[in-house]
Amino acid sequence: MKGGLYQIVVTEFQTRLGASPEYVVRAPGRVNLIGEHTDYNDGFVMPMAIDRATWIALRPRDDGKVRLTTLDLNETAEFDLARLQRGSKGWYAYPEGVAWALQDAGFKLRGWEGIVSCDVPMGAGLSSSASFELATARAFASAGGLNWDAAQMAILCQKAENNWVGVNCGIMDQMISAVGRKGHAVLIDCRDLTNRAVPLPPDTSVVIMDTSTRRGLVDSAYNERRAQCEAAAKFFGVAALRDVGLDEFRARADQLDPVTRRRARHVVSENQRTLDAARAMETGEAGKLGQLINASHESLRDDFEVTNSQLDQIVAIARTTSGCLGARMTGAGFGGCALALVRRPEASAFIDEVAHRYNTATELVAPIYLSVPSNGAEVCASDLAK
Repeated sequence: MKGGLYQIVVTEFQTRLGASPEYVVRAPGRVNLIGEHTDYNDGFVMPMAIDRATWIALRPRDDGKVRLTTLDLNETAEFDLARLQRGSKGWYAYPEGVAWALQDAGFKLRGWEGIVSCDVPMGAGLSSSASFELATARAFASAGGLNWDAAQMAILCQKAENNWVGVNCGIMDQMISAVGRKGHAVLIDCRDLTNRAVPLPPDTSVVIMDTSTRRGLVDSAYNERRAQCEAAAKFFGVAALRDVGLDEFRARADQLDPVTRRRARHVVSENQRTLDAARAMETGEAGKLGQLINASHESLRDDFEVTNSQLDQIVAIARTTSGCLGARMTGAGFGGCALALVRRPEASAFIDEVAHRYNTATELVAPIYLSVPSNGAEVCASDLAK
């Protein structure tokens, strides 16, 4: 853990500020194994925190200000905790928003200064923003001696993104960045935020496949899908589609218009697939998990209509490459990443072959890499300055 970005942020802190940081915190990005577009329907998701994260080296300060330098952009921002101003458009809107949400919840914050760097790819559907938010919350908790309640912090970070930054995301990204567990995915009930760690099947690995396409028009499409899901829930007379079972859906589906029917079918079936996937993982049924992952992609492609040609192409290539048990798009869709469940002994050859075949087919270079499940937001070092 204490190589890579850990060492970089510590060294840069020492170089730029002339002392060692008092704390180093990290919070991971995530990849969602299964359970897509179910979170804002009060449903079930099963993400895992990945071994790419936002790292912050910091020390407290007593003037009520936060001063943060991002190495990735080589920019510094400073804001006063007593004079937060909504409307910032830069990267610093995220730490400002977290500060606002924490103070609005009654936390008394202490200022700090820090160095931040992140190796979660931006815009790839791996939740770099949630990673940044949870790392910031961990920094505030460390600097001010705040009690760390992972679920509460996830909710407040989501509030920051929704109400300060202005992105209408669900709770999944912040929750997994807060509660991730090494070696496991986490089954999360998005209604009450109960969760349990679920082990990956033995001798399997998760491979992330970045299509090198980025999401276009995703905000308007997301809002449209969300409205369609709400309309379907209203038709069924429930608070959210999470409350509709497959049998009830099938019995009344023909009364819905075709588009709303497809959207609802995806959510209802995806919730069931997610619960089935957790059971398959707990019993070590890798083949069953792979089948469910495949079915999730087909549903996202045909019923929810949030894939693009490159996502479909890299998934098709992965499925016909030796070692693959299942593959699907992950994240909001319309670009970004797919994932594959792969037999571990064949993972390296799988990565090489998929990268080559995808490049041949599309002339795009796809970053493809193993993803190791990691812990959620944590303090990695403290009192370094002593």
